[in-house]
Amino acid sequence: MTISKTKSSFYRRLYVAWLIDSGTASSVPALMATTGMPRRTAQDTLAALGDLDIDCRFVQDDGERHNAGHYRIHDWGAIDPRWIERNLPRLKSVLDYP
Repeated sequence: MTISKTKSSFYRRLYVAWLIDSGTASSVPALMATTGMPRRTAQDTLAALGDLDIDCRFVQDDGERHNAGHYRIHDWGAIDPRWIERNLPRLKSVLDYP
């Protein structure tokens, strides 16, 4: 099945936000390991979550330096994370993620 770049980008953003919110992967290295996406794609996807009004912020770990920390979803905006949960198999299949 071929999908548009717009749809795959949208699904990737939803999936990354869900991974962060669920605690499955809340850092760039963890996102890369979980999805197999390149570092730049993970970084660009995180930066683009705001385009969907998903409020995702980096949280610095106490006492750590050099950007040691994790991302956290503070507000989903108009997105319903329950829809993502129900459609995870489809999202992962379309994105070809494990």
